[in-house]
Amino acid sequence: MPKTASGQMTAIVCHGPKDYRVEEIARPKAGPRELVIKIAACGICASDCKCWSGAAMFWAGQNPWVKVPVIPGHEFFGYVEEIGEGAAEHFGVKPGDKVIAEQIVPCDRCRYCQSGKYWMCEVHNIFGFQRDVADGGMAEYMRLPSTSRVHKIPESVSLEDAAIIEPLSCAIHTVNRGDIQLDDVVVIAGAGPLGLMMVQVAHLKTPKKLIVIDLVPERLELARHFGADITINPKEQDPIEIVRELTGGYGCDVYIETTGVPAGVTQGLEIIRKLGRFVEFSVFGQETSADWSIIGDRKELDVRGAHLGPYCYPIAIDLLDRKLVTSQGIVTHAYGLKDWDTAIKKAYGLDSIKVLMRPGYGADAGF
Repeated sequence: MPKTASGQMTAIVCHGPKDYRVEEIARPKAGPRELVIKIAACGICASDCKCWSGAAMFWAGQNPWVKVPVIPGHEFFGYVEEIGEGAAEHFGVKPGDKVIAEQIVPCDRCRYCQSGKYWMCEVHNIFGFQRDVADGGMAEYMRLPSTSRVHKIPESVSLEDAAIIEPLSCAIHTVNRGDIQLDDVVVIAGAGPLGLMMVQVAHLKTPKKLIVIDLVPERLELARHFGADITINPKEQDPIEIVRELTGGYGCDVYIETTGVPAGVTQGLEIIRKLGRFVEFSVFGQETSADWSIIGDRKELDVRGAHLGPYCYPIAIDLLDRKLVTSQGIVTHAYGLKDWDTAIKKAYGLDSIKVLMRPGYGADAGF
């Protein structure tokens, strides 16, 4: 267990699927080259929702990825509260600094970490999923281990904007994986929090056409506000037909899948042109099947994964600070830790986009 200081704190503790409890536990203490931060806000991610609901990828097998009991939450930021021996120099911070740590806690020893590809760390501890090493941010205080990647946040960045730095970093990495060119027709499938951030980032790349597909009219309206040229609701229109009509029958150049449902994958394989770039970001709650002959024999697609937000946190912070990307319209609700049961149900529904947990906060903020 992590070292603890005298005193208690409120935290949400995951004990298993749909068994998340609000508890009073010991506050963490900073060891050598470690920090303790006071949490300002922590977002509920789609992966948190799937973990809570019991998705097999988190819990299946003899060695489940989630190690309980654990404090969830990887979309956090806060203020430096306690600095362990050597940590001020190690992280370049001082008490009171507004900071964020990247979601992964690299081991710094495996072949990936040693070659600079730390986001693919073989040990792969992620804040909020593996106990002790990587407890998360749904608590009043949080310990940042010595291998954490810590970044300072300017005070000019608002609370709501700071709370989306983690998912925005993922969005930037995903869009970059698409290698978007000026004459590309780009399709983003899914206009949830990540998809809407990808829309903003992709718009900055100025593609020839930016198309967004989603089932929720309000999210499509927001996508248009963020720069989408065309939005498609599959309940009302045929995305494949529309994209082919726009591209002379060929299909889109880049397809970014962020729906997290199997239909988003199979749709993309049909909608993308030969030699196109298919970028897969989503965390799926179930296995997905597709005709792999489309990828090779029929289209020779370039299929690229996108995982976490490596080297993108400084970019995300800069874009937010320069007001080129915003959380407005994306951050829709905020709850105190003791309102967890209400918050997770709200996050799981379609009448919210991004839900924040804020220690000490009261009722629904109603952004």
